[in-house]
Amino acid sequence: MAREKSNGLYLSVPSFFKCPISMDVMKSPVSLCTGVTYDRASIQKWLDSGHNTCPATMQVLQSTDVVPNLTLRRLIRVWSDSYLLSPASNASFNNHLAFDSLKKLINNEQTQPQLLSLGTLSSIVSFAKLSIENRESLAKLDGFVPTLARNLRISNEIEVVELLVTALDLILPEKGVKEQLINLNSDDASLSPFTFVLQKGSLDARISAARVLKSLAAFDNESRRVIADQITLLKELYRLTSSETDLKAVEAGFAALIAVSTSRQSKKELVRLGIVRTAGKILSGPENTVPVIEKVMKILEMVSTCTEGRTAISEDENCVTAVVHRLMKVSPAATDHGIGVIWSLCYMSRDRMAQESAMRNNGLTKVLLVMQSNCSGTVRQMCGDLVKVFRVNSKSCLASYETRTTHITPY
Repeated sequence: MAREKSNGLYLSVPSFFKCPISMDVMKSPVSLCTGVTYDRASIQKWLDSGHNTCPATMQVLQSTDVVPNLTLRRLIRVWSDSYLLSPASNASFNNHLAFDSLKKLINNEQTQPQLLSLGTLSSIVSFAKLSIENRESLAKLDGFVPTLARNLRISNEIEVVELLVTALDLILPEKGVKEQLINLNSDDASLSPFTFVLQKGSLDARISAARVLKSLAAFDNESRRVIADQITLLKELYRLTSSETDLKAVEAGFAALIAVSTSRQSKKELVRLGIVRTAGKILSGPENTVPVIEKVMKILEMVSTCTEGRTAISEDENCVTAVVHRLMKVSPAATDHGIGVIWSLCYMSRDRMAQESAMRNNGLTKVLLVMQSNCSGTVRQMCGDLVKVFRVNSKSCLASYETRTTHITPY
């Protein structure tokens, strides 16, 4: 993937879209008998000048006929339309909103505040999606993040708010962006746009909103507290995990809830909303995507630290069984979280229902296997505690074995 810089902006161009002669994106790609593709104008000029070789391979041409490469032309057209780089496009970021123009726009917006237009925001988002360099350029642009944050507070059109949230999601990993956003958004009112998007936005915008909230909560304790205090926001993040079949949405929802729900009150609220039931359903189903299962196990481990969470897990018909079943089958992280769940219920709370459910599903053997794996010292200690509990309560041969010899009288 080659990068070209124009007006301070980087445009990523697949190398095979470029003519080997002119090094420009091909407008009419044609292939020689050697199989190499060139732009029609460039190769025709080469042939008209008397050459009888392929410029790239220097092979002598058996024929100077050229064949249109329709597949490549179609790919270039799709790429061009997707990234708004068509020469005929009036929406091209490079033509319509060059970097110097964007600087002026931001400066004017700071002195004479006005809403960014839908077209401008669409161009910014498209530009940010092109490359890492583009996102870095936007993040470093003085006043850009404050402008997005101010527009986010005062905009009430869902399409505009979606684009603002998407733009923040794209540049949030860049250096200094989180700090700026936290300083600008330190109250409850700053969260209403995210609730708005989670309630009424498209699926992609809702995923972006969850990602931004997750990043802010993980980065700053006060932001985490403010987000966790918004019951409606927690409800919408939970809805993202429970009502969507899109795995990106489910993972984004769980990741945000994990980052946000560290207080006892927020954990109780998640239990009330039904997070245990949702987690049990996912774990007992066919889903095997590692990041999703890890986050589901993690959220169960978190809520198992409160009484309400342990009660809900114990009473759910799927949860304990599914957690035990997933041990040693997904990833070391998922297994560690699963052991944390079983330990909280079976050892710390001595929950009889959970103990029986774990034992019925070969829990003792699973825990012994985890102990023998390359687990951490903390997990190994929890496994040791569980083994003691399971052996005391077990009616298996391992628990009640006695060294006696039974004599069978021969016929």
